[in-house]
Amino acid sequence: MRLILPAVLGSLLGFLALAFAIQDEPSIPVPLLAIFSPGLKLAEILTPAKHESLGSTFGGFLRVAIGVNAVLYSSIFVFAGYLLDRRLSR
Repeated sequence: MRLILPAVLGSLLGFLALAFAIQDEPSIPVPLLAIFSPGLKLAEILTPAKHESLGSTFGGFLRVAIGVNAVLYSSIFVFAGYLLDRRLSR
């Protein structure tokens, strides 16, 4: 339970951060966008420039972006839980 809850919350928050970043990408400065949704910028770099179907390319883009954001936000929740657990045990 200690790792499952942060993973679920991180996945949800990562997905929402990606949705917000894609929606407002033209109006948000790039450094701020890279902080809150690093998966978007990493997916832009890693998405292959091969001539594949649009669904395949977009699916790969989403897998990378959501995965990176989920790992980032899950690690933040795990670290916050660790700090809270350490503080409460004293």
